[in-house]
Amino acid sequence: MSARPGAAGATRTCPHCKATILDSATVCPSCRHYLRFDDAAAPAEVTRALQVEGEIRHPLEGGAWEYSVVLTIRDDEGTEISHQVVGVGAIHPGDARTFTLAVEVMPTSDMRRMPKRPNSRSRH
Repeated sequence: MSARPGAAGATRTCPHCKATILDSATVCPSCRHYLRFDDAAAPAEVTRALQVEGEIRHPLEGGAWEYSVVLTIRDDEGTEISHQVVGVGAIHPGDARTFTLAVEVMPTSDMRRMPKRPNSRSRH
């Protein structure tokens, strides 16, 4: 979802990796390339509001497990804002994968509220 340019939540495309990122970003959170080098581009104060980490370990017996990492974001009313597959793969016997989800928040001075998307749908 892209808000008005300059508004909190406005997005753009990273010129390096093509990920959708916040317009205010000075460093792409996906590829970690610097996007701005001017004095006004000082990194914003970042707070990690949520971090969850877990490991899945395949036992030594049996065939490989395939996995899909699915991320769903909902607003305070339960309306789905985003639903994406962010990674897929396989775990072979004796192997493990660690998955980490982090949500970082940055303060802005924008007090405007974005209008609700008319094409949002609830998935509960």
